[in-house]
Amino acid sequence: MSKHSQDATQLGDRAEPTGLHLAVGSPATGLPAEAAQGAGRRSSPWPLPPDRTQAILEATKHVAARLKSGGHPFALVGSVAAYAHGVPASFQHDVDFCILREDAEAVTQELEAAGVEVRTPPEDWLIKARSHGEEIDLIFELAQRPVTHELLDRAEILPVDSVRMPVLSPTDLVSSLMAAFSEHHCDFGAVLPIARTLREKIDWDRLRRDYEDAPMPDAFLYLLERLEIIDERGTDTEQGDEDS
Repeated sequence: MSKHSQDATQLGDRAEPTGLHLAVGSPATGLPAEAAQGAGRRSSPWPLPPDRTQAILEATKHVAARLKSGGHPFALVGSVAAYAHGVPASFQHDVDFCILREDAEAVTQELEAAGVEVRTPPEDWLIKARSHGEEIDLIFELAQRPVTHELLDRAEILPVDSVRMPVLSPTDLVSSLMAAFSEHHCDFGAVLPIARTLREKIDWDRLRRDYEDAPMPDAFLYLLERLEIIDERGTDTEQGDEDS
């Protein structure tokens, strides 16, 4: 059992889900591909009613409890992960977890044994489940990159509606959202509140290195500079030269 799974299990198997899905789930987004391909559905201007929001949280906790009890490495991603990090709730109608591809069959069996409906969609980068009437995406790839042990090891154990679970780190979370940006999907407005809220927790130098050759993510970083959310690139170096 992974370190995160052991820590998270201490609070027991309490059934309830998470609900922050801003751009998770697609091989093109660090959150399910639906972020990149279903931006319209995920970007609804109308907030979910309180009961629906709680249903999403209940589903999150339920599935997380089963993953923990099975000892499967995982991390919460998407809008519910952003919520766990302190971003105001803006749930996008489903919950996203990232898991290892090699664990997909075992995870499916674990969830089905707990009465969770699981199905395999045509896409080969995720499996889908349903809990508390809410859709759950269990993703093997974020931004067309395989989910790895290293990615999951960087996850932070955070409470989600009182239940602690591994949550993708702020840097990895924003990176996955930025990776969704393309000529066909470039909703800066959905990611901007997350970047603003988590700016002090994010390794912006790493993101600049990772996306310096990617036009859309790099344009987003430039926007953050213009809005004075992050320092302009080269600022630290220039300041150091002046001080020397």
